[in-house]
Amino acid sequence: MTDDSRAIVATVAGAIVGGVAGYLFFSEHGRRMRRAFEPVLDDFARELASFRGTIRRAIAVANEGWGLLNDALDDTGGGARHFPSAHQTSPF
Repeated sequence: MTDDSRAIVATVAGAIVGGVAGYLFFSEHGRRMRRAFEPVLDDFARELASFRGTIRRAIAVANEGWGLLNDALDDTGGGARHFPSAHQTSPF
């Protein structure tokens, strides 16, 4: 892609973004649409935060599982035979 093509693409993209922003902020219908989206975005943000917490808990459980597995292998003494290291670190 040449520099002229990039400049044209950037100009068109900027015009589109500017047009959408102008519509949403300066027209009555755009304001109503923005106000309708706010609760949806708030709900989406709460769901993302909840999902982040779920992922953190899953990682903690997986890490604890690795620790229990390593402890069990240390207690039995069989870890060195089957695995290169009985103190394998968590992939998380």
